[in-house]
Amino acid sequence: MPPKVRITQEMIVEAGFAIVREEGAHALNARTVAQRLGCSTQPVLYQFATVDDMRKAVYTCADAFHAEYLMQGMEESEMPLLTLGQNYIRFAAQEARLFRFLFQSSGLGSGNVMELVNDPTLSPMLEILQQAAGVTPEAARRIFLQLFLTIHGYASLLANNPMPYNENEAALLLDSAFTGACAAEAITKEDHS
Repeated sequence: MPPKVRITQEMIVEAGFAIVREEGAHALNARTVAQRLGCSTQPVLYQFATVDDMRKAVYTCADAFHAEYLMQGMEESEMPLLTLGQNYIRFAAQEARLFRFLFQSSGLGSGNVMELVNDPTLSPMLEILQQAAGVTPEAARRIFLQLFLTIHGYASLLANNPMPYNENEAALLLDSAFTGACAAEAITKEDHS
């Protein structure tokens, strides 16, 4: 008799990731993961104390995939922040189910926008933005917030509606948002002088 295949947490997370990517977050549960792995739900529930723990592990996997996706082409980019924004929008268009899982499902993507702007992991991006725009760190945060809201809004529309994605339109939108946010900072700076 052949030995039983041991179902690992990694196998479960990979199966869960595939389910979310193909069907959406609503389809992620112990039963669908077990079906994909060709086993009963017992090995799935043995590896994770709760289905919520499994969902969190799949979320972490999807978040890592998203982070890697965002970094594509950054080394050769002259404007890394705009490249990052285009990648974010493209991700929503190409991976709509993952985007909704990461950013629009039952609180898995916790935090608010202000926490995001103050996240220490954003420091390198904010420094690049500060240098590119020639502004203070506080102004760079405000510009980033405006860009993020524009980028996330456009990405959300693409992920939730049957809209075509156009790379050139996205680039023009981001350039306009960046230019406008920088101009608004300059006007604000003049008003306070």
